[in-house]
This record gives sequence, structure tokens and C-alpha cells, in this order.
Amino acid sequence: MLTKRIIPCLDVDKGRVVKGTRFLNLRDAGNPVEVAKRYDKEGADEIVFLDITASHERRKTIIDVVKKTAETVFMPLTVGGGIRNLDDIRDLLKAGADKISINTAAVENPGFIKSASAKFGSQCIVVAIDAKRIVNKETLASSQTSRSGREQGNKGIKKQRETCQPVNLLTCQPRWEVYTYGGRKPTGIDAVKWAKRVEKLGAGEILLTSMDKDGTKDGYDIDLTRAVSKAVTIPVIASGGAGEMKHFYEAFTCGYSDAALAASLFHYKELAIKKLKRYLLKKGVGIRC
Repeated sequence: MLTKRIIPCLDVDKGRVVKGTRFLNLRDAGNPVEVAKRYDKEGADEIVFLDITASHERRKTIIDVVKKTAETVFMPLTVGGGIRNLDDIRDLLKAGADKISINTAAVENPGFIKSASAKFGSQCIVVAIDAKRIVNKETLASSQTSRSGREQGNKGIKKQRETCQPVNLLTCQPRWEVYTYGGRKPTGIDAVKWAKRVEKLGAGEILLTSMDKDGTKDGYDIDLTRAVSKAVTIPVIASGGAGEMKHFYEAFTCGYSDAALAASLFHYKELAIKKLKRYLLKKGVGIRC
């Protein structure tokens, strides 16, 4: 059985690690090199470095920061942000990255996934999917139910979560839309269908972020994670919403993810990675100590 992975994420803006809520209201979380060193010592399985404004500002990832980060850690390093062509990938791999994460460029030119995986191998090509739940008439109607109806619904939702059953907040099957440019641009693309397509194009892994859950600490979007994990055979990294240890357990056991990513929970030392791993081991989750 393959072990599950715990992955801290360094969202980097102007050379500093930052973290916000739902991709907004960013606050400083330190120097990326120093933060990466700490995670290496704490036993993280991998680390993700995302230059979150590179695509929006139409510039390349900050190579020198990536190189310094790679020189200080001894675990797999995934780098994303502003990657547009094969030369960008080559430069980042030379700088020390083990895997490359692409989002905007993949959506705008799906053939880029195929050419990148053919050139460098699918094992180092990660497609990042930033997804937001689609709000429709059924959603709006459900928000206007009576207080007693809401309370009853909340009880039902809690019970479903405890038994790992899909939590359907809508009267129809929930859907999610893919966003690009650091969560700034809606694409109209269905996230689950896109996940299936990127696998066929050669992606070796999917980094799946719920924009609705990002930074909220309310737990991962289990419906989204499950839907994508069941739709593909490649590894899926759950991202967005981790707030306590049980959320990681839910991502693995109910969302069927292969890895769980978190940022602020680790950045601000609210949860130690070693403590989390001990908890997961006791719960029967295969994890590397």
C-alpha cells in the first residue's frame, strides 16, 4: 500500500511566503528558504512552492528563490507559477525542482501538458486545478429555507460526513468550475471533466485546490476531492481548508486523496507535522514517519 503524504505549501509573493483566505487578504508568513528548512526538519514528505502572482503578472517564477530553497531541503520540491513553455520547465528542473505544477498554461494550451510529459516524463508534471463550486438557482433557493429546515439539514450533513457519504448541498449534483491566473479568471470548464482530460494528456498528478475552502480551516471540500479522485487513476493532492487533524483523515478516507496539502496551519505553528503523522498512524492511515 502506498503511503499517504503530508505536504506544506509555500505560496510566495514578491519573495515572501504569504497566506490568505479564498485567495484574498494575504498576510506574511516568512522567508521561503527558512520556512522550507523548518519543514524539512519536521518531517514533511514533500513541499510545494507556488509563485502565486507570476501568471497574473505574466512573468516567470523567481528562479533564484527556487534554487536557494532546493539547496536547503532534502525532500521532493514541486514548483509552480508563471510556467509557459518547455524552457521554463527545464530552467526550474535545473534550479532543483523535482516536479513542475502548471495551471493557467495548461488550460490555455492543453497540448502543453502532452508535450511537457513527453519531454520530461509524466512523473514530474503536476496539473494544478483551482476549483470553485458553481452557484445556481437551486443553491440560492436552498439558502432561503426556514431556520428549522436549516438546522435539520445541518444535522443531516453532519451525519453524512461521519459516514463518508457525499454531502449534497444542492438539489442537483454539485459541480465546480476551474479558475486560472491565481483564482482571478473563471474559465467555464468543469473541474471533474478537466481532471479526466489532463490525465489523458499525460499529467502525472493533480493538485486540487478548493477556492471555497482555501484558508477557512473548515475542512477540505470532501465532495470535490472525492469526485476528482474517483474520476482519475493518477494521484490527487487535496488542498484548501485544513484546520485540524481530523480534516486530513477525512481527506484520505472520505475524499480518497493520495496527499493532503496545508499552509497556514503549519506556517503559524498551529499543528506540528510529526504530531499529525502520529495521529494518522493511530487512525490506521499509512503514513511515513
